[in-house]
This record gives sequence, C-alpha cells and structure tokens, in this order.
Amino acid sequence: MLDNAMRVFGSHWFSTSFSDSPPTHYALKIRSFSVLTKTLADEYKSGEFEAGGYKWKLVLYPNGNKKKNVEDHISVYLEMVGADSLQTGYEVYVDFRFFLLDQNKGMFLVLQDANKKEKCFHAMMRYSGFDKLITLTSFTNPSNGYVIDDNCVIGAEVFVCKERRAGKGESISKIKDAVKCKHVWKVENVSKLGTECCESEPFTAGERKWKISLYPKGKNHGKGTHMSLYLELDDPEKLSGSKVFAEFSLLIVDLMYAKQEGKKANVWFSTSKSDWGWPKFISLATLNQAGNGFLVKDTCIVEAEVTVHGIVTAL
Repeated sequence: MLDNAMRVFGSHWFSTSFSDSPPTHYALKIRSFSVLTKTLADEYKSGEFEAGGYKWKLVLYPNGNKKKNVEDHISVYLEMVGADSLQTGYEVYVDFRFFLLDQNKGMFLVLQDANKKEKCFHAMMRYSGFDKLITLTSFTNPSNGYVIDDNCVIGAEVFVCKERRAGKGESISKIKDAVKCKHVWKVENVSKLGTECCESEPFTAGERKWKISLYPKGKNHGKGTHMSLYLELDDPEKLSGSKVFAEFSLLIVDLMYAKQEGKKANVWFSTSKSDWGWPKFISLATLNQAGNGFLVKDTCIVEAEVTVHGIVTAL
C-alpha cells in the first residue's frame, strides 16, 4: 500500500491508499457496467465469500440506494450471510475496505471509513458500507480509470477484529387485526363458596390461556366487604421472560335488567405479574341487595372480554 490520504468521495470522508495487489478476499469483475445501471434491478448481490470464519457478500447499487434516497452515486455495502442465525446478543466487529481498480494506473484505490474503522455486525445489523461511495460521474469517467470499455472491478477485504456476547434484549411485536375473545362463567351457590378463590375454566385469547379468579368474600383491602375479580394467565410459566399486552374488561351481569357492572384495564402480563383485577369489584351489600339482579337464585354471571394487542419476546 502507498499514498495514504484522507479524501472525500461522494460527500464521505475516506482513508484512501493505493495497492498493487488485488483484494485478498473478493473481487467482483463487471464486464458490462452500463447494463447494470440500465436494468430494472436496483440491487446486485455478489456470490458468497469467506473471511474471518464468516460468509459475506458485496451488495452494489449502481444507481444509488433508493431506500436511502441516494442519487447520482454508487452505493456499496458488505453483508454478513447468515447473521440471522447468530446467537442473540452476539456481535462481530469487522475492519473492512473496498477496492476500485484504476485501470489507467494498473493499481487499486482502497477506500475505508476514516471515522470508525471497526463496524459491528449482529442479527439485527447485517449490512454496513457506504451510501455514497463515489459519484456515478466520477466512476464512469474514463480518465479516472474505474470504468474502461464498460468494464470495472470492485473488491473487498474483510478482517474480523473481535467477537463478543452483548447484553440481553427484547423484541416487541404488535398483533394486527387483534380479535376480542368473550368468556361467560356461570357461578352457582355463591353463598356457599366461602372465602377461598374460585377459578373459571381456562379459555383462549391471543393464543394464550386465561382464567377468571373470583374471591366471593374479597381479597386484600376488599376482604370482608367486596367481591374481588381478576383476570389471570392460566400458564404464566410458559412465558419464559416474555410479556403479553392485553386490553380486557370484567363484568357481572344484572340478570333482571339485562345490565352489567364492569371495569376495564390495559395491562402487561408476565410470569411475575400473572394476574390483574380489582379487590373492590362490587360491594357485597350491592351484590346481595334484593332487586339488583346481580345474584339470582344464588347464581351470578361473570364475563371476561380479552383482546391481546402485543407480545414482548426475550432475546
């Protein structure tokens, strides 16, 4: 290598040098560059090559990466093949450089990011490179030597500097077209239930199992004065560090007047917070008052409406 310098190519600062030798790891020889610039395919990916124990590809946008609103420049990136299969939190730090063959000088121009040489690749960052490697005008100008008789060579060298396991993380996903699930529970012989918790049959909402928990004589600060109602995950241990965001309501039906006494909430459920509800859902005085219709023939109807909107998965 010789002629180390700091130069601006395509509005980006590069550390540049010239090399008599071709790139160690990969060279992409394009025999008809004009065909690439005129085809409908904006992106071209090279074949795979190996460097530092990993597989890579060169990704070329001959007319600029339109996803980044790049025009009149060539965009070039390094892609890690199989990055999605890396262990969660695993990072690979890479020092890479791109090569452009100057056919007039018979040498390669070597370009490297002047600001930060090492780039980090991981499961969520498969690409790294330059949106504006060089202007299309400069690249195709025969006097610069990069494209001669419609032929050019673009190459890469890739050196893995270090590998490490990063911290934990989580992924949040929203459920599109979430469906509301309704479950009706007929609770009989209410006066004979005592003080212990009663549970409904499990039901499914948002691909998870739920149940209603009822405390006939109350729980916590509702004990002795109210009926307490909760929505609860039936299998919280299966979340394994994940969380579920649910919009729900719990209701007691007025059997005489077709009315309902209800409360609503939006809650993140998890292994450590598997239930949510109201210790003072309805007072025992109101529940037992003749003519209210909440308790008829020692029976009440409890309903749950549950809509799961999102899931957080541990990475």
